[in-house]
Amino acid sequence: MSVNESAEPTRRDFLYIATGAAGAVGAAAAVWPFIDQMNPDAGTLALAQVDVDISQVAEGQSITAKWRGKPIFIRQRTAAEIEEAKTVDLGALKDPLARNANLPADAQATDANRAVDGREAWLVMVGVCTHLGCVPLGQSGDFDGWYCPCHGSHYDTAGRIRQGPAPENMAIPALEFVNDTTVRIG
Repeated sequence: MSVNESAEPTRRDFLYIATGAAGAVGAAAAVWPFIDQMNPDAGTLALAQVDVDISQVAEGQSITAKWRGKPIFIRQRTAAEIEEAKTVDLGALKDPLARNANLPADAQATDANRAVDGREAWLVMVGVCTHLGCVPLGQSGDFDGWYCPCHGSHYDTAGRIRQGPAPENMAIPALEFVNDTTVRIG
């Protein structure tokens, strides 16, 4: 070892370490706004769940709520509509899957898998046509369910695609009944 080389840290070593640490802190401070802007805004987080009062919805009526910027169809179906949906041959459906966020992805599109367990009269769906994202008209079409006049998709009383270009059944969002008059979506 020469006279100028020692095993002890020198003032120069300390300055190198301090400068590197200050540079790392500065770089992190400069990058943080870019990382933070990728978080969802407060408005989006507020829409993660929405409670909908269904106390005024009579049998055979529907309401439309809004969740995550999409329409949500909430319908209290009549006994005839439920019976009509139950009698559909699953082999005749264009989409055999329930598309229900509350069930496994491979659940069949039976009427029971499209409704809420224990509350079969209630149908809660994302009210968007699965063809090009239009909003279908309720209580219309060839199957007395929903009809998308933009391209001619017909859905039945359980929101299953039966005719037209739409490839999938309308989606059932994650939901739960908080009580007899309130449904929580999301």
